[in-house]
Amino acid sequence: MTLKIPNSSHPHKTIIGESPQLRQAVDLAIRIAKSSTMTTLITGESGTGKELFAKLIHETGADADKPFIDINCGAIPINLLESELFGYEKGAFTGADQNKRGLFELAGGGTIFLDEIGNTTNGIQMKLLKAVENKKFRRLNGTMEINISGRIIAATNVNLYEEVRQGRFREDFYHRLNVGHVQIPPLRERSGDALVLAMHFVKLFAAENENHTLGLTAAAESLIANYHWPGNIRQLRNAIERAILVYAPVYIDAEHLILEPQPEFVRRNGTGGNGRSASKTQLHFNPIEIPNEGIALETLERDIILSTIQKAGGNLSKASRLLKINRGKLRYRIEKLNISKEDIFLLLNER
Repeated sequence: MTLKIPNSSHPHKTIIGESPQLRQAVDLAIRIAKSSTMTTLITGESGTGKELFAKLIHETGADADKPFIDINCGAIPINLLESELFGYEKGAFTGADQNKRGLFELAGGGTIFLDEIGNTTNGIQMKLLKAVENKKFRRLNGTMEINISGRIIAATNVNLYEEVRQGRFREDFYHRLNVGHVQIPPLRERSGDALVLAMHFVKLFAAENENHTLGLTAAAESLIANYHWPGNIRQLRNAIERAILVYAPVYIDAEHLILEPQPEFVRRNGTGGNGRSASKTQLHFNPIEIPNEGIALETLERDIILSTIQKAGGNLSKASRLLKINRGKLRYRIEKLNISKEDIFLLLNER
């Protein structure tokens, strides 16, 4: 399934995948779009595409011709967020020498998208609650009430229910937002979608950079299908773009994909690509003796890599297999830790 966001020609504005988990989320978003008054909460891990789903709801609704105004609540200082949202009247504070319309006004009957809503303070949440419930607000230092006629969508990558339990998020505001709720599944739970997305990004970035990359090798496909993708679609997109820009291969191989090692419980239970949970599996590890004075993490990593290269007889492919990472990742770490060819030569010729 490749679902293009209506009225958008940008190549990234697509929701791509074939998994039933994604299809279910898309179908729900489209049903929610039929009501322009339903407040909606979109949840999902970072990098899953929450903004794309918000735009899908907006563009498939009756008010698609009106503005889509998005604001990242975590990127604006708390003391400025209220004035950004609601605007202000002249004299509201030092430097306010004229009236300013806020984002709720600028939405003009369209959609206001409150991204990272979990990062707002109790005070902002209370004011947003009143605005959402009453469908009206006042500018800072203003006396006239202004009506809200558009759609309100909020999104977060944190567990708001747990935030409510911990007293960090208002329960009344949580329930007011959570009328419509779209939960976007992480990439590791969308069976088969990682490969579909990877090929989409190969074509996209090869075309953008006038590159001759045609696809993926079998080793790369296996790595992509079985990796757990903690950064979700954003991480996959970045990995493909980096492989094309740095290596410019005809076919992207596993060693071209620079990825963090998977946790041991993920490797043992194969959560990447098949959606199985590893929460009941204990993490096993071999304890390392740490000196009383401590040790720098980079020193420890350097010693492990050098010991492995020595065990592999200088063969980096064999060393990467022993370390459970791809060869490109091993080369990256060697460069990062300033391990020179001379270091390896001396290591291999120790008596």
